[in-house]
Amino acid sequence: MASLSFDAMDTSLLCALRGRRQLLVAYSGGLDSTVLLHQLVRLREACPALRLRAIHVHHGISPNADRWAAHCQAMCHRWQVPLELAYVELREEGLGVEAQARKARYQAFEAALAPGEALVTAQHLDDQCETLLLALKRGSGPAGLAAMPAELPFAGSVILRPLLNTPRAQLEAWADRHELLWIDDESNQDDRYDRNFLRLRILPALEARWPHFTQAAARSAQLCGEQEQLLDELLAPELAALMEGKTLAIAPLESMSERKRAALLRRWLAALNAPMPARATLQRIWDEVAQSREDASPRLKVGDNEARRYQGRLWWIKARRGQRQTIIPWPDASRPLLLPQALGALAFGSEGDAVRAPRAQETLSVRFSAPGTLYIVGRDRGRPLKKLWQELQVPPWRRETTPILFYDEQPICAPGLFVTREGQAQNEPGLRLAWHKEHDDE
Repeated sequence: MASLSFDAMDTSLLCALRGRRQLLVAYSGGLDSTVLLHQLVRLREACPALRLRAIHVHHGISPNADRWAAHCQAMCHRWQVPLELAYVELREEGLGVEAQARKARYQAFEAALAPGEALVTAQHLDDQCETLLLALKRGSGPAGLAAMPAELPFAGSVILRPLLNTPRAQLEAWADRHELLWIDDESNQDDRYDRNFLRLRILPALEARWPHFTQAAARSAQLCGEQEQLLDELLAPELAALMEGKTLAIAPLESMSERKRAALLRRWLAALNAPMPARATLQRIWDEVAQSREDASPRLKVGDNEARRYQGRLWWIKARRGQRQTIIPWPDASRPLLLPQALGALAFGSEGDAVRAPRAQETLSVRFSAPGTLYIVGRDRGRPLKKLWQELQVPPWRRETTPILFYDEQPICAPGLFVTREGQAQNEPGLRLAWHKEHDDE
């Protein structure tokens, strides 16, 4: 490709990259992503500091998927752009094909992102209009009607959408002018999918009647986004005062208007990167969880998570099954012991609680309950485990997911919480037991 002068297109595109110079381009091989990648390759000629990689997600849905992957490989080879092929399988999760394919794509993008890279996608002005109409169909509020921002936090980096103000017709003209080759996905003509229905049937009619409809819709989305950003700024001090760690104080919310309270609840969940629940679900979190009796232990399952109340605060946690009946043998204590339900692992090493070494013939196991009275180091009298959990302020949902080390039938240690007298190292070399949690869900 011949060297290019730095022209208006290059300047506009460079500005849209917002200072990012390491880019991972989502490349389906379709018109939009082909034009995007071609423009970035041109820009690289004028700006050698730009570093490009591409990723093609192979869903395996279409019989032409292998041919599309080969096409993307050929184009990337021609343009000297490293390409990563990501093979994904769609799991039936009740989301529908469109939503599940999108979820799988973004999981692949997250896994592929290298440190310092930004993900670049090819959504354009017409896509923005479709997103707005879909939000209207769902009855979304201003946050949903804001549609797609040009920059969005993602996986410790950002998603950039440099074509968001460019109509599809302009992309087609660019592709024709530069004689680009792209893939036509046969599923794009299937109007059973909501987005295709809008693209094929609704938008042409709207644009025939009002030629500037897509631009006006994009302005509306931008204005909704600006209103949400303003609310974010105005509510940020109050949200910060209500939050402690990942929890939210309930009492101050009770004197607020319903509208303000809902806005703060939404921003609390957004701060935790939680999927935004429907309005009705948000109301249930308040009515059934936050407003439950003081002595209750309410829970509301929302997808893979739960809203809980404890000590006057709202918690948003990963939903897990209790492990009260689970017993896990630990035959080789020199190796970490993996726990169920993504609870992490236990390991003896250089950190953690000091315990005595197991005696000859003592077998090791991990359990999540302990019968009878426990006598723990630092306490003068014994207590049942239920009382210990209360005194140690362990939330109810953690009480059947907190591992306890046993030697034979004797409780020894709940890592990070207590060591029993029977587990205390006395006048002998001891060991250290640590619980390495997989996720800090709370």
